[in-house]
Amino acid sequence: MTISTRAVWAAYGAVATAMVVTYARIDPAELYHVSRTGLPGGLSRALVYLNFSVALVALPLGVLAAWRIGTRVARAAGIVAATLCAVVAVPGVVDQGDLDARWVNAIPAAGVVLALALELRARTQRVRVGRGTVVAWITLGLLSLVWLAAELGFHASFGVFRAGEPWHGEASVHLGHHHGLDGAMLAASALVLLHASRRLVSRAYASLLLAYGLVNCTQDAWFEQVVKRGWSTHDIPSALHPALNGSWLAIVLIAAIVLLYSGPPPSTGSRAIIAGWLRSRPG
Repeated sequence: MTISTRAVWAAYGAVATAMVVTYARIDPAELYHVSRTGLPGGLSRALVYLNFSVALVALPLGVLAAWRIGTRVARAAGIVAATLCAVVAVPGVVDQGDLDARWVNAIPAAGVVLALALELRARTQRVRVGRGTVVAWITLGLLSLVWLAAELGFHASFGVFRAGEPWHGEASVHLGHHHGLDGAMLAASALVLLHASRRLVSRAYASLLLAYGLVNCTQDAWFEQVVKRGWSTHDIPSALHPALNGSWLAIVLIAAIVLLYSGPPPSTGSRAIIAGWLRSRPG
């Protein structure tokens, strides 16, 4: 099947819209590390969302769109958009302990807006994906059901998950946005990006994004659905920020494996050289 890169933008747009509505109508005490109420609260949280996690996906999408347009102005705009989006990686720009918007959050958000403008200006890029990718999307979607419900502002267990059950005086799955959903969406987006460009830099970035998304999705799900049930006392270390821990070791290893196996097949000339080398080996 084929999917347009604009479908990726649409998915993030849908989540941002739900976020504005949910954070505007629900008491901040039921949400996570926000304090503003009403529509300003919803817009504030959505602005931070444009930083993390949207900027991480907008960065490569904006560059790809700029190269499809092909003009010098577009390519320069693509570089500017990527630079602005990359500011999200600066420590302190997004603080998980305080998710109210600050002026610095306007910088990566501007990069996202510029990248989207380039996407809308460029011709639509359609990416062919295989059955394995579709199965991965479905799996990530099913795992994210409890987070999607929380994003819409209600608790739903779907007969499988912990959701509104109390844990240490709070709901097991707080209402509003979860970094586990960020992880699932980053991983799903990376599977598109892996097919969108065969350049080594693009594939390396997509491989790292896929690994980062998968580990963060797993970490959040494990804590909410395993640790909070009392099935295990072992928590997976946070993977939101680079650190010397098991989570980041897993990210690096997964990214390396994905990059190794996601490359283009050898050319005819390369296959001939390899075949000749094998035939020349003794025995």
